[in-house]
Amino acid sequence: MATAKQKAKPRTAAQPKDAVAMLKADHKRVSGLFEQFEKSRATSTKKKLVSEICMELTVHTTLEEDIFYPAVKAALRDKELVPEANVEHATVKDLIAQVKDVEPGGEEYDAKVKVMSEYVKHHVKEEQNEMFPKAQTTKLDMVALGKRMAERKAELLAAGGV
Repeated sequence: MATAKQKAKPRTAAQPKDAVAMLKADHKRVSGLFEQFEKSRATSTKKKLVSEICMELTVHTTLEEDIFYPAVKAALRDKELVPEANVEHATVKDLIAQVKDVEPGGEEYDAKVKVMSEYVKHHVKEEQNEMFPKAQTTKLDMVALGKRMAERKAELLAAGGV
């Protein structure tokens, strides 16, 4: 338990203050984990990486759904970007449930992680190219939003990811 808290403190303390910058940093971290998984051959390494990917994505989607998306939806009066992002989250959560706490093995396990990676890449591209730029043109206080998200992230990480 102490190890999880030790890991959580530096990551949350080092988070960017702006909400969009914070989410982009999460995207970059998860992308790197997927890349490591692709290169990995050892079952124990794959299991560790998938555990970390699942935790990161679970915390990230929680922050977006509970804090970021409602603020963006209201500010943009959005009826398309946020609902689509929520549907994409549901698909990723389903894949998380299929690989989390499962022993790696066989082609199907790797395929599920690969499909999850592809879904996440698609989702990240849409957020970074469409949603984030639009959100940044609103009167939303991205620093205040980032602070709320960082506080919630620290709570989630301390609780083991949700």
